Amino acid sequence: MAATPSAMVELGTKAPNFNLPDTISGKQISLDEIKSDKATVVMFICNHCPYVIHIIDELSEVVKEYQKKGVNFAAISSNDIVNYPQDSPERMKEFAEAHKFSFPYLFDETQEVAKAYKAECTPDIFVYDKDMKLVYRGQFDDSRPSLSKPVTGKDLTAALDAILEGRPVDENQIPSIGCNIKWKK
Repeated sequence: MAATPSAMVELGTKAPNFNLPDTISGKQISLDEIKSDKATVVMFICNHCPYVIHIIDELSEVVKEYQKKGVNFAAISSNDIVNYPQDSPERMKEFAEAHKFSFPYLFDETQEVAKAYKAECTPDIFVYDKDMKLVYRGQFDDSRPSLSKPVTGKDLTAALDAILEGRPVDENQIPSIGCNIKWKK
């Protein structure tokens, strides 16, 4: 498990389109279907990464809280399932159900969506405003599996609160740290 930081894509970047299978519903879901007129969050996660496992229950609660406020979310797994079968679509559905996801958990088999977003690690979180321009990318919070800090989601929620209150999102953002995306060879 090599700790890999997020790439910190340039703020203002337009969200790349996608149309991916949702492992929960079995339907194809596009970016257009999940975008919100307030804020849209695209998260790259996977089932087996200790960094994701460390935050997943609090992340699921934060999502539910902000969905009530009109923010939409989608999670995407782009890992190579040949070498990491625990990240297969069937296992993704089990993971989503176990952690009570209220958002789509999409499978990026070709890894093209991860490349388009310049996702590097899990978790890697991207927040877009109503115009689908990037306003936040970085960590959920500063808790890590090896630290005794509580998982709060304070970095993501601060960005979402700013958007919902009509304030600019603080541009001083800290990269996420997690397992690298398991690229196909």
